[in-house]
Amino acid sequence: MKGFLQKLFPTEKKEAVTVISGLPRSGTSMMMKMLDAGGISPLQDGIRTADPDNPKGYYEFERVKQMEKGDTAWMKDAQGKSVKIISALLKHMPRDYTYRVIFIRRDMAEILASQRKMLLRRGEDPDKMEDAKMAALFEKHLADVQGWLHEQPNISALYVHYSDVLADPVTYAQKINVFCGGNLNVEAMIGVVDPELYRNRQEKLKAL
Repeated sequence: MKGFLQKLFPTEKKEAVTVISGLPRSGTSMMMKMLDAGGISPLQDGIRTADPDNPKGYYEFERVKQMEKGDTAWMKDAQGKSVKIISALLKHMPRDYTYRVIFIRRDMAEILASQRKMLLRRGEDPDKMEDAKMAALFEKHLADVQGWLHEQPNISALYVHYSDVLADPVTYAQKINVFCGGNLNVEAMIGVVDPELYRNRQEKLKAL
């Protein structure tokens, strides 16, 4: 009877949404670019364009920022694609979808320095909170998010470190390919990793 009803009223099969997440300035844009090259199209709107803080582009979809206000209807358009969602918004993802989350970690000092540099460029005050206090809050947040992800039956997660991907893009492109089902163009993914951009950024951060 159940099989007959399924044939009579077939349910729509939902493809997994590939989510790239992490703290702001952790390297999520680079991962979006890798997946795009590998064959997973990004859900993006092009509103936020490339700038000196992110010369390769941001790969963002503005409606993601409205998730905490209940705007999640767009998630249906993210099926089979990748979308960038910062870690603070992950808990607002609707539960009736399956997600593959690639979570990017990065050295906390690098994240804080990069954020400070971006705030200075925008003319904002980078000293609203001490780095040590901010780092402690970020680490607590990351532990909380990781624990939450582990408990979600509809979410699988892969954790990668930004500097590890840059140092060994071959190994990590292969790991990401396996995590995403094994059909990505690994060679193309490797080809978009730009360690020189990281070295240049490091030199600029040291000069702050």
